[in-house]
Amino acid sequence: MKSPASIALYCSDANLSQTAQQLADTLQLPLVQRSDETYDFLLILKPWPTEPGYLCQLQQTGVRVPGPVFVDFSAGKNAHRRHYGGGRKQPLARAVGMRPGQNPAVVDVTAGLGRDAFVLASLGCTVTLLERRAVLYELLHNGIVRARHDADTASIANRMQLIYADAIEYLANLPAGTSLDVIYLDPMYPERGKSALVKKEMRYFHALAGKDEDADRLLIQALRCRPRRVVVKRPVGAAPIANRKPDAVVSSKNTRYDIYLHQ
Repeated sequence: MKSPASIALYCSDANLSQTAQQLADTLQLPLVQRSDETYDFLLILKPWPTEPGYLCQLQQTGVRVPGPVFVDFSAGKNAHRRHYGGGRKQPLARAVGMRPGQNPAVVDVTAGLGRDAFVLASLGCTVTLLERRAVLYELLHNGIVRARHDADTASIANRMQLIYADAIEYLANLPAGTSLDVIYLDPMYPERGKSALVKKEMRYFHALAGKDEDADRLLIQALRCRPRRVVVKRPVGAAPIANRKPDAVVSSKNTRYDIYLHQ
């Protein structure tokens, strides 16, 4: 079995030294004073003009590696998708059951970098995001806090609640009788043979977390919670998770949403 990637926290700005030490202690990461390639990845803190006062980036070390991964809801792909993604007519919105005047509450149990959650929040949903990997949680937390201090995204980010938790344990420990609208799953896609074909973020995720071994168990636990619907994001052509035939499907060019309805 491949060993987990090694990670250190790096910060070269003296004004952030105390913050860096506190974060390193919280994440239980070594704090290095220079770019140290004895580690596979560096979690890098850089100054930011608004709260929380720093930008958090994940950077693979070595030569000819992809650029840093970070969460920015105010620009780039997130901003483009918010403005031109198709609104409530886009497949994701239809899959979670958005209707005129109806904004379901969504529990995103595989938050990752929060892109789908941000789209749903931008359309009016309240979204609870669960992330169990500490480094990914910190990247996402940093992005949400910065978005809450940006006039263009503040109201959207305020509809996003991030929780550091294992999704299976979280769902299993919900109080009896808890009513849920939608549980949303986006299990990690299988790693392809040609790494150049895999998105930068997914390459990082595979290196940090390995394969998603418990997607089947997560779906089964989600169904046990009996929400109005469970939505699973899959590549077009992939088998359903846990070989469970969905009740309905919403498809786009490269993505399929399998929908399980509570009868």
